[in-house]
Amino acid sequence: MANTPTRLPPLARSLSARLLVLTVFFIMLAEVFIFAPSIARFRQSWFEERIAAAHLATLALEATPQGMVSKDLERELLRHVRAYGVILQKPGSKVLMLSSDMPPNINATVDLSKNTFFGMIMSAFETLTRTENRVLRVMGKSPQQPGIMVEVVVDEAPLRAVMFAYGGRILVLSVAISVFTAVLVYFSLYFLMVVPMRRITSSMMSFRENPNDPAAAIGASTRSDEIGMAQRELATMQARLRAALRQRQHLAALGEAVAKVNHDLRNMLATARLVSERLAASDDPEVRRASPTLVGALDRAVTFCTETLNYAKEAGELNPTTFALTEMLAEVPTAVPQIADGHLALKLDMPEGLSVTADRNQLFRVFANLVKNAAEAGAGAVTIALAGEAPVVLEVRDDGPGLPKKALENLFKPFSGSVRAGGTGLGLSIAREILDAHGGAIELASTGPEGTVFRLTLGTPNLRPGPDLESREAAQ
Repeated sequence: MANTPTRLPPLARSLSARLLVLTVFFIMLAEVFIFAPSIARFRQSWFEERIAAAHLATLALEATPQGMVSKDLERELLRHVRAYGVILQKPGSKVLMLSSDMPPNINATVDLSKNTFFGMIMSAFETLTRTENRVLRVMGKSPQQPGIMVEVVVDEAPLRAVMFAYGGRILVLSVAISVFTAVLVYFSLYFLMVVPMRRITSSMMSFRENPNDPAAAIGASTRSDEIGMAQRELATMQARLRAALRQRQHLAALGEAVAKVNHDLRNMLATARLVSERLAASDDPEVRRASPTLVGALDRAVTFCTETLNYAKEAGELNPTTFALTEMLAEVPTAVPQIADGHLALKLDMPEGLSVTADRNQLFRVFANLVKNAAEAGAGAVTIALAGEAPVVLEVRDDGPGLPKKALENLFKPFSGSVRAGGTGLGLSIAREILDAHGGAIELASTGPEGTVFRLTLGTPNLRPGPDLESREAAQ
């Protein structure tokens, strides 16, 4: 499938825009938490100013001999305090009072000495949310003389008006601070993170399109932070991957050449085998005696070429299905000539209804290769037994002579794990590749004169259905 060109996201959906929006949002959120105690404190200060102004107004009463002033002066003092009435109580003395002719009914009482932090915040928002005016009786100690208790009767509407004005100023200031800070943070993060990330992304995209182009590689960064480390690691990875790709291309070219040589060699060997079969019918007894050896050598050479060609084929995707394991294992004798000839017995030790999810064809090749290896090693019986069910674990046991030390040193290595003349050592390596692709594993449980045991763990392939893996039939 062709690669779809990838483009960097537009500015509106870029990381830069998200950083800007998030910065403004979080600063505004912080301002909300700052605004609540600020507006509560503003309300408290307004009441305290009224208390202080009321105390100053009562000083005029103390200056008169009878503690009374004219009505005009009383109205002027109340207008200055912006209150309907003022009451001042001194310890051990009489009460001084200023009052309008027709004081209104009091709707609520505010005692400044009993305010709490959260109570002040709730009262402030209650004032902001009310639409009608209330007459408040405000009680508090005089700021100049804490021993004097002052009471003031005031309207709530003027308080709400100045609170809204104060809130508006805070809002404008908060927006200005948010935008200013967001712009600074935006440009800082843009040049520190976004620009390097775009450079890294662009390099990855260019490298994906043409890994062999040196210009697509990113340069090593001198930064000591995480971005610089990521850029240096990416540069190292690209260099190593480019070298690996070049090596793979060379190996692929070499593999194609070997495949052509193998193909021609097989044709030559097939012709030589036909000639050797004719030699077997020769009248010369020496020729007839030598013919089986020649035919066996040619057969091993043909088998070696066939196995090498099959192993070199590229593997496709697995095609996992759910099937009865015993039914699949019952077909193994068809792929093992020694069983058909009666030289090997195959026994299944597991429940009939056991089902697994795997690529049936590839799993069949695993067990066919293991049974065939046991037969060629000299075993007379092979048992495939269930050793666990979560996940499914199977053991392949034979009664052969065991694996020699040389085979143990290169077990599961292609072209190295066989000690039999003409063997390629591909059977176990292919089995491991197939089980790895399924998320499983294969290991040698034991080997010795009493026989060999391989333990297979069948994983559940998490792969989408696809074409079967190309055949890699192999036999030791």
